[in-house]
Amino acid sequence: MDANEILDYCLAKKGVTESFPFDNETLVLKVDTKMFLLMGLERQPLSINVKTDPEWSAELREQYPQITGAYHMNKTHWNSVTTDGLKRDLIFKLIDHSYDLVFKSLTKKAQNAVNSL
Repeated sequence: MDANEILDYCLAKKGVTESFPFDNETLVLKVDTKMFLLMGLERQPLSINVKTDPEWSAELREQYPQITGAYHMNKTHWNSVTTDGLKRDLIFKLIDHSYDLVFKSLTKKAQNAVNSL
């Protein structure tokens, strides 16, 4: 899986925007104003950071060596995922989960605005 596939998948979701707020290499994807995915475009192998329910995070980290606590982020809620060796369906499931968690944390007004797009 490459960065373009992940980017296309994310941009197909409602209310998603992309930016480079930190540097020219770290792509940040947001729903409304909140981050749900970060991707280091220059890193090889490709790695993404996604938000994950804490209980599922622990389970994922035990099961997959490619999934660890996200560097420079709250490791209880964020995971770094090296995409090499992981099934495409799992990567998409992690992206969906992250998007859903962040969407649910938006205000009702923001959720309605995103849903109306």
